[in-house]
Amino acid sequence: MRYTFAAGFVVLLLLVGAPQAAAQERWSADLQGGPAFTTKDFGDAELSSGLGLDATISYRLQKHLWIYGGWGYHHFNTENSFAGADIDVEETGYLLGLRYQHPMCFSPAALYIRAGATLNHVELEDNEGELVSDSEHGVGWEAGAGVSIPVGSRWSITPGVRFRSLSRDIEIGTATTPVDLNYVSVEAGVSYLF
Repeated sequence: MRYTFAAGFVVLLLLVGAPQAAAQERWSADLQGGPAFTTKDFGDAELSSGLGLDATISYRLQKHLWIYGGWGYHHFNTENSFAGADIDVEETGYLLGLRYQHPMCFSPAALYIRAGATLNHVELEDNEGELVSDSEHGVGWEAGAGVSIPVGSRWSITPGVRFRSLSRDIEIGTATTPVDLNYVSVEAGVSYLF
């Protein structure tokens, strides 16, 4: 069933028709969000599926090459961890990278790939919303791909998938635990050219 849906979605993307955005537009404002699925335990904890949101501004450097920067937030939960029971894991911070976007054959839609660095931190909060620990900001990375589907001269719908990785140390009392927050994010988004 999933493969049938995926194949149908790809065919739909190839058949979608809408006017291309004006070539002189050099900036875009983008908003992406969706579920996130961890690919590795967080220390000794198994995180539940999460949810995230990113807002970026992009500038066209060349015909198909953009530079982007922005801010993102992802939230996960775990029932049991080294930090206690029912802990919320929140990753927030900044992202900067490059996106290569190229039109598809026989379609106004475009495929894109992106890669960049993140400057994020991880906060652990208890079930009352009190801060348990903050990892401080550190450098991570992200890579992703997707499709940009024009729905007018300036707007596009941008479904995609992205992988993110961040390694930090979490201090609880006198104990320091190294953690890796690795996850795949399945995103739906919108983009506005200006």
